[in-house]
Amino acid sequence: MQQSATPTTFEAPFKLSVQETKLTEEQFVRLCEENPDLRIELTAQGELVIMPPTGLETGPRNSRLTRRVDEWTEANGTGIAFDSSTMFTLPNGATRSPDAAWVRRARWDTLPATERAGFGLLCPDFVVELRSPTDRLADLQEKMQEYIANGALLGWLIDPVAQRVYIYRPGQAVEQLDDPPTVSGDPVLPRFLLPVRELW
Repeated sequence: MQQSATPTTFEAPFKLSVQETKLTEEQFVRLCEENPDLRIELTAQGELVIMPPTGLETGPRNSRLTRRVDEWTEANGTGIAFDSSTMFTLPNGATRSPDAAWVRRARWDTLPATERAGFGLLCPDFVVELRSPTDRLADLQEKMQEYIANGALLGWLIDPVAQRVYIYRPGQAVEQLDDPPTVSGDPVLPRFLLPVRELW
C-alpha cells in the first residue's frame, strides 16, 4: 500500500560563521554556483545566511511582485529591474539578494562590465523584501535598515502574514501601513502604485 506524501516544512534561515575563513568573492560565487537550490547571503559580519527554498504560497507572490516592478520599469525607462536571484555587494561588504530591486540607469551605466557580470559593488536605489512564513520579521527589518544605511532611497518590507507594509526612507522614521490597498513608489519610482493586497 502506497503511503501518502507528507508536506515538507522548512525551518527559518540559519547563519553559519565564516569570519575566520574570510571567503573571497570568487569563493563565495563558487559556493553559490555549487548550491543553486539554496539562497545564500553573506553578512557584513562574515556570516553565511542560508535560506530555505520558496514555498508554494510565497512563490506566486514573488512572481506577481517581480512582474509589477518590471512592468513599471519598462514603461518608465529610467532604470533596471532585478528579480530575487540577483546578488548585490553592498558598500559595507554584505552580499544581499532582495526579492525585488531597481537601480537608476545612470548608476547602472557607470558600473564596470566586470562588476555587472558578478556581484558588483552596488546598493539598489529601491528594494523590496517579501516576508515568507519562514522569515523572522526582526531579521528582515534589520536587513531593510542595512539597505538604507548603504544607499537605498526607498525600501518596502511587505508582510503578508500580518497584511502590513513597512516603508523605509533615508533620514525618516519607518512608516507602517496596515492592510493598505496600494503602496506608492513616489518620488523614487514616479507614479508606481503596487496593488499590495494581491500579495496577501
